[in-house]
Amino acid sequence: GAFTGADKLRYGKFELANGGTLFLDEIGELKFDLQSKLLRSIQEREIERVGGSKAIHVNVRLIAATNNNLKSDIEKGNFRKDLYYRLDAFNIHLPPVRDRGEDKIILARYFLNKFSKEMNIKRTFSPEALDAIKSHEWPGNVREIINKVRRAVVISKESFILPFDLD
Repeated sequence: GAFTGADKLRYGKFELANGGTLFLDEIGELKFDLQSKLLRSIQEREIERVGGSKAIHVNVRLIAATNNNLKSDIEKGNFRKDLYYRLDAFNIHLPPVRDRGEDKIILARYFLNKFSKEMNIKRTFSPEALDAIKSHEWPGNVREIINKVRRAVVISKESFILPFDLD
């Protein structure tokens, strides 16, 4: 084996995704030295297992996401320009939750219904809670909405969730 615990065959993410889609979350956080390896795999459509001696052909559609400004990271020398252009075939810009108007309410209601069902509890937002959701900046984006709504469902003692319950 090439590493401790290499006593059996283990498939990597590219190999497991062969013929399908691989989601690369927070691609902007990938260390610079690993970016060249990723680029090579994307360009050649080949990977090599750790400790392996032959290339394995893979056919993978990639979806990559990041909160980073990759163009700025390229200028700073933190992200490879060639990898950026390889990944930037189809770009979807999703604005932060704070800039999405009524989406804040739609998302909050979706998660309220989801968590209420999971916990077998009936909860709705009070008008004041809806105002709080609309006016909050949501710096943590959707993850913050998820956590605040889950918390509210758990701690609310009434059927109406109040701003206090949302913290």
